[in-house]
Amino acid sequence: MTAATGTTRPGPGRPRDPQLDALVLTATQELLVRDGYQATTIAAVARRAGVVTTSIYRRWPGKRALVEDAIFALDTENHPVPSGDLRADLLAWTRLFLNAAAHPAARSAIPGLLSEYHDDRESYRRLLDGGERPTIQALRELLMAAAESGQAARACDVEAIFEFLRGATLMRALTHGTEDADHFSRRIADALHAVAQTPTSE
Repeated sequence: MTAATGTTRPGPGRPRDPQLDALVLTATQELLVRDGYQATTIAAVARRAGVVTTSIYRRWPGKRALVEDAIFALDTENHPVPSGDLRADLLAWTRLFLNAAAHPAARSAIPGLLSEYHDDRESYRRLLDGGERPTIQALRELLMAAAESGQAARACDVEAIFEFLRGATLMRALTHGTEDADHFSRRIADALHAVAQTPTSE
């Protein structure tokens, strides 16, 4: 997952209240866990958060945008701080992605979101611009620094590493949650490390 940035999107009207934003996002996560994606409506979130629906619509254009911010905030608030050890760093990234995708709210929401993206590619492209590309850039900077110290190939395929990281952790989270997470994360980090040491083929 990435997932997408955790920052909420600007909307018209009065200045944003971070406390209200956090309250609404938490309420959304709780409803996703309790009731599922379909039943998590703007009205239900407003009731749980103790706010009026207009306060939510001033901040998010609709349910999908709200749910995206509520679940993708789980894995993008802080990228792992580089340690100088590429394998350890890739293990930290793997654990971050797996834990975020395995969060009960994410496991509830992601299948519904993926179904909607199938019919609305424009929304998915906005999601990529807002979340995945900044995450890929952070990963690129990590790998560039690793290449300088001889731990990665200078021409390694950063986007392939990201796709492998995202796909493996997302599928694992949706099917197994955090079961045997440490063993899984170490295997994936080892594989990512091997890919990082392989130059991109022409």
